[in-house]
Amino acid sequence: MYYLIGVVALVFIYFCILFVIAQKNNNNSIVDIGWGLGFVLISIYTVIYSLIAKTTTIYILAITTAVILWGLRLFLYIGIRNIGKPEDYRYVDMRKKWGDKNPRLQAFLRVFMAQAGFMLIVSAPIYIIYLNNIEYSIWWLIAGGIIFLIGLFFESVGDYQLKEFIKKPENKGKLMTSGLWKYTRHPNYFGETLIWWGLWVMIIPSSWGFIATVSPLIITFLLLFVSGIPMLEKKMKEREDFQAYMKKTSVFFPWFPKK
Repeated sequence: MYYLIGVVALVFIYFCILFVIAQKNNNNSIVDIGWGLGFVLISIYTVIYSLIAKTTTIYILAITTAVILWGLRLFLYIGIRNIGKPEDYRYVDMRKKWGDKNPRLQAFLRVFMAQAGFMLIVSAPIYIIYLNNIEYSIWWLIAGGIIFLIGLFFESVGDYQLKEFIKKPENKGKLMTSGLWKYTRHPNYFGETLIWWGLWVMIIPSSWGFIATVSPLIITFLLLFVSGIPMLEKKMKEREDFQAYMKKTSVFFPWFPKK
């Protein structure tokens, strides 16, 4: 019980700090930079708590290490990409909708506290593995680890390829259609979902594993139907080159392009 209270308190305080930083810089995109780091903090807290309570297991170490690896990479990637840049168009649109109706309160509740809530839900595999003692199964750990690493590959390589493409002056205004982007229009989102499904597979032996299913399900739902693919493709669909790209390239699952 005390462990869970600590997790909730940690996440709440963390997002309050992010909110203060965002208001000082008049840029709510700060919340995107802080997303991955929040999971890192939960993982570190879990390891420290388990060490103090002498309840550390191979499962706790495996899952927290995986989450820290993913979270730090995401934090550094988005941080390097976004620091010093204007507020993301999504948050600019939100400001326009809010107008003068308590924009700071709106941002606190609808952006920062909403993401804090999502983080508590998505991080379920971390604290479920701590709260529920399970029988060690190397095969589930290996299976989940392989899925996790495949996901990390797609997300990190996809992000890297896009970054390298964008920074070349000759590619200004062009569409990224090579590398992993030749086989799926969203390799990074595909990788993100695999990462969380991999973590879930790791804890299948847990009697509470079914509860953690909400974690990969909500990530998959958000990326496929809400804030991921739909928002990006809505912004791009008027471009003729993107329409041609859509016709021959799989939207999510990697596959050979149509001729």
